[in-house]
Amino acid sequence: MPLQLTIGEASATGPRAENQDALRVVTPAPALAASKGFLVALADGVSGCADGGLAARATLQALALDYYATPETWAVAHALDRILVAHNRWLQANGGGQPLLTTLTALVLRGRRYTLAHVGDCRAYRWDGARLERLSEDHVWEQPQMQHVLRRALGLDQHLVVDYRDGELQAGDCFVLLSDGVWASLAEADIVNLLRDEPQLPVAARRLVDLAHRQGSQDNASALLVRIDALPAAALADSLAQLAQWPLPPPLKPGQAFEGWQVEALLGESRQSLLYRVHDGAGQPWLLKTLPASRHDEPEAGPALLQEEWFLRRVAGRSVPELHALGQRQHLYYVQREYPGRTLEQRLQREGPLPLADWLALAPRLIRAVGLLHRRNILHRDIKPENLHEGDDGELRLLDFGLAYCPGLSQDPPHALPGTPSYLAPEAFGGAPPSAAGDLYATGVTLYRLLTGHYPYGEVEPFQRPRFGQPLPASRYRPDLPAWLDELLLQGVAASPEARFETAEHWLLQLEQGERRALRQAPRPLLEREPLKVWRGLALLSLLANLGLLVVLALSS
Repeated sequence: MPLQLTIGEASATGPRAENQDALRVVTPAPALAASKGFLVALADGVSGCADGGLAARATLQALALDYYATPETWAVAHALDRILVAHNRWLQANGGGQPLLTTLTALVLRGRRYTLAHVGDCRAYRWDGARLERLSEDHVWEQPQMQHVLRRALGLDQHLVVDYRDGELQAGDCFVLLSDGVWASLAEADIVNLLRDEPQLPVAARRLVDLAHRQGSQDNASALLVRIDALPAAALADSLAQLAQWPLPPPLKPGQAFEGWQVEALLGESRQSLLYRVHDGAGQPWLLKTLPASRHDEPEAGPALLQEEWFLRRVAGRSVPELHALGQRQHLYYVQREYPGRTLEQRLQREGPLPLADWLALAPRLIRAVGLLHRRNILHRDIKPENLHEGDDGELRLLDFGLAYCPGLSQDPPHALPGTPSYLAPEAFGGAPPSAAGDLYATGVTLYRLLTGHYPYGEVEPFQRPRFGQPLPASRYRPDLPAWLDELLLQGVAASPEARFETAEHWLLQLEQGERRALRQAPRPLLEREPLKVWRGLALLSLLANLGLLVVLALSS
């Protein structure tokens, strides 16, 4: 469920000749709303400057356009600050020798958190149905007779200082943004009574503006109200914002109770992570993943673990493990369901290459799972038999999203080469950025190895700089392989990205149509299908001919 809001807004000129207040509400498309959030803002142009109305309107226009053009990897406050500092310079340079001044109170609602940016003397409140909490400070001089003189505003100084505040959203909360033409004429008790009596936000906004003018306000009056109707599932940005509050779990012992979980055993320990088997209150098995104490001071370790959890939540389907909702955790970890079964690497080691019928049933499921990731704009980057799990329930699941990558969000350290060398696409060794083509190549190598027990270019050792020539046809190891399937595998592991399948869906289509297409084609010559047998046969015929010649010569002598 996405974040759902109800908004009410109203603005009135009052006794003045011009309304120099400006309001802006941006409700972007769902994908952009999830990554950048909803923007609501109120600006109050300063009268007596070159053009206060222009300053207010231009500020909100720049904010609405430029904020959604900033990278998704930027924190909300960072993105807002970069925009407002640049716009502050524009206001100073375009007043024709006089200042262009405006106040601003802007609110970004993203995921389950809010970020408030404030400069000037508009006000922001939060109303929870019982209490009105003021979130902003008036940037005015406190001396007598100067309470309406701004000490901070956009366009006032070369060095702009904006107040930022962020926090968690709660369903039912209402944010109230008011210009000084409203709050200066109303007591907070008047605002509370009106909000309590009027649940319709458009009506409440209009009543606040009208009441301010009836109470004697001589200024423009504006009100912008936003109510949180429903919250989305936790997003990556929400988790990252709470990261500083989550310490690593202490070492967990078998039989220990930890945040409602019963610890059974430590299943895996590496420099990168710790994996525990735990049970919930109903006795169901789960896997708890966290970081070892040695990574406590690594600045990227915590965000990487939360990003891994976020990727799994974003995919959420039969081809990935189910994540536990967790609720209010107090430490840095996540929990996924444990499934009985085995990895394909374990099966390969115990039973050898897959029978062709089993392989033909498994290949489309793997390709579909990879395609699902790519449609979510996620690259796995470590597809291999060790990370493919065959559950006893019959499902094939992709495991270990520790190296997963989202273009525009994820970042690799310089000169990094994440992944398992034998499954890395040739272009990765040349410094090419992560791409779907790399995942498709790893899928091809995985399917090739499951069918033959070998790698198409031979095994690649860590730190080796391999050379890629022509891959060996899988039919070299599997003479029972149909010609059309042999060709598809060669295309899947082609050294050039352009020679591979364009998408997972393209590969799946070719796989499904391959056998039907092969029936309509003439069979390949025997020399192409069984070159070893042909040359052995020719050699045998040559030997027999030579022996026959020797016999003839012997008899004639």
